[in-house]
Amino acid sequence: MGKATAVGTAVGTAVVVAAAVGVAVVLARRRKRRELELVEGAAAERKRKVAAVIEDVEHALSTPTALLRSISDAMVSEMERGLRGDIHSMLKMLITYVDNLPTGNEQGLFYALDLGGTNFRVLRVQLGGKEKRVVQQQYEEVSIPPHLMVGTSMELFDFIAAALSKFVDTEGDDFHLPEGRQRELGFTFSFPVNQTSISSGTLIKWTKGFSINDAVGEDIVSELSKAMERQGLDMKITALVNDTVGTLAGGRYADNNVVAAIILGTGTNAAYVEHANAIPKWTGLLPRSGNMVINTEWGSFKSDKLPLSEFDKAMDFESLNPGEQIYEKLISGMYLGEIVRRILLKLAHDAALFGDVVPPKLEQPFVLRTPDMSAMHHDSSHDLKTVGAKLKDIVGVPDTSLEVRYITSHICDIVAERGARLAAAGIYGVLKKLGRDKMPSDGSKMPRTVIALDGGLYEHYKKFSSCLESTVTDLLGDDVASSVVTKLANDGSGIGAALLAASHSQYAEVD
Repeated sequence: MGKATAVGTAVGTAVVVAAAVGVAVVLARRRKRRELELVEGAAAERKRKVAAVIEDVEHALSTPTALLRSISDAMVSEMERGLRGDIHSMLKMLITYVDNLPTGNEQGLFYALDLGGTNFRVLRVQLGGKEKRVVQQQYEEVSIPPHLMVGTSMELFDFIAAALSKFVDTEGDDFHLPEGRQRELGFTFSFPVNQTSISSGTLIKWTKGFSINDAVGEDIVSELSKAMERQGLDMKITALVNDTVGTLAGGRYADNNVVAAIILGTGTNAAYVEHANAIPKWTGLLPRSGNMVINTEWGSFKSDKLPLSEFDKAMDFESLNPGEQIYEKLISGMYLGEIVRRILLKLAHDAALFGDVVPPKLEQPFVLRTPDMSAMHHDSSHDLKTVGAKLKDIVGVPDTSLEVRYITSHICDIVAERGARLAAAGIYGVLKKLGRDKMPSDGSKMPRTVIALDGGLYEHYKKFSSCLESTVTDLLGDDVASSVVTKLANDGSGIGAALLAASHSQYAEVD
C-alpha cells in the first residue's frame, strides 16, 4: 500500500512537473513571439520613420524643370539689375576691364602669379602664335609661411616677389625675351577686389585665413610692383584677374567659341563675355572689341525660387556669413558633404538609422567632406563596401547593414542631383542672357557655343558633372543643345593670367 501510494504520488508529481514544464514552454514561446513581434514592430516602425524622412527630403530638395526655368529667369533679372548698377542687386556683375581675350596670335614670353590661398604659383609660358601656340611652360608652387598671412603687406609681397625673382633666374634657353623688352606678368588674385582698370584694383577684404590690415584699401598691383622693385626685378603687371576670368581666357585661347567660364570647386563663380553696349553702368569709352568680360560673382545669388530645405537654412544660420552666398551653399564642393551629414543626422535622431545611439562624430559640422560623399556615391560594389568603410571611418559606425548603406548612397544622390541641376539652371541663365538659349529667329544656323568649366567638383565628381550636362541639354532642348558644349578647362587660372598679360601687353600694338 505504501509502495503504491509512493508510486502514485511520484507519477502525480511527474505529471504536475510535466504540465508545469509544458506551461513554461508555452509561456516562453509566447514571450519570445511577443519579443519577436515587438522587435519586428520596432523594425517596421523604424523603416516607416526612415521612409518618411527620406520622402520629406526628396520633396524639399526636388528640382522640377519648371522650377529650374524660373530660377534661370530670376538669375537673368538679377544679372540685368547688376549691369545697371542697382545697389540692391544680388549679383555684383563686376566689370573686369578685360576687353581683349586671347586669340591665339599671341607671341613671346609671359609670366603669371596665381595667389588664392595658402600656396601661390609662379608660371611662365613661351607663346608661338597661331601655329606653335604654347611652345613651353614651367611653374613652381610655393607655400606661404603662416606668420606672413597675418603680418604686414610689405612682408607678404616681399616674400612673393623674392620667390618670383628666384623663378625668373631659372629661365632656361627655351624661353626668349625680345631685346629691349620688359617682362610682363598676369596676376590672378582670388580675393575681393574693387577693380579700377585692367591692371589695378584695391583690396576690399582678406579671406581664406589671411588678415593683413595695412593692405586693405590698397592697390594690390602697386603693392606687388613696389616689392618687385625692391627685389631689383624688372617686370610689369599688365593684367589683374580672378580665377574665373583666367579660366575664361584659357578656355578662349583653346577654343575661340568659348563665351563663358564656370568654376565649380570648393566655391563657385561665373564670368562671361558681354556686349559693352549692354552694360548701362559702363561710363567709359566703348572698347574697340565691343565686348567686356563680366565677373558675375554668382555665388551670392539669392531668390525665393531656390529650394531651401531645413538643412540649408540651419547650415546657413550657423555659417560665418549667414544670409550670404546662398547659391554657393547649395551647389559648391564646400557644402554638399555637409548637407548630406545634416540629413543623415536627422535620420539618426528621428529614425534611429544607425541604432539607438546617435553617433557622436555625426554631430560634428563638416566632418563629412564632399570628396567622401563622392566616393560613397560612386560606389558600385554589390555590398557598397566603400560606403561601409566611409561610415566607419567618418561617422564611427563599425558595422552597417546593406540597407543603411543604400540609404546613405541615396541621400548622396539626392543632394548631388539638386546641386548639379541648380548649377545647370545658372548656366542656362547665362546662355539666356547671351541669347544662346534658342534657335536664331531669322532661321540661320545656331552658332557653336562653348562653356569652359574648371574646379575639382566638376572635374572629379562624375555623377555631378553628368547630371549637370544632361540638365543643361534638357533645359535647352535637343536642337539648341547640339550646338552647346561644356568643356573642362583645367588650370585656366594659371595659364589664363599669362595669356591675359599677353593680350593686354604694352607691346601689343607694336606686334
